[in-house]
Amino acid sequence: FTTFFSQLPDPAIEDQGKDYIRPILNKYAALCVRCPGYGTRTNTVVLIDSQGQVTFTERNMINADVNQWKTSTYEFKLHS
Repeated sequence: FTTFFSQLPDPAIEDQGKDYIRPILNKYAALCVRCPGYGTRTNTVVLIDSQGQVTFTERNMINADVNQWKTSTYEFKLHS
C-alpha cells in the first residue's frame, strides 16, 4: 500500500483522458456551479486577523432558487 502511494502522482495516468475529464472537473470546481440537478447552494468565507478577530460569513440559497440568497455574518474573537 505504501509503495503504491509513493509512486503518485503518475504523470502518465494523469494525462490519460485529460481532454474528457478536465472540462468536467473545471465545471464542478468553479466558485459557483450551475448545472442541471447539481450546483452551489452555500458559500462560506472565514477571515481571521492577527489579533484573533474572526468574521464568518455564509450565503445560503433559499428554496433551491438561484435568485434568492440569505447572508449571515458572525464576528467573534478567538481565545488565546
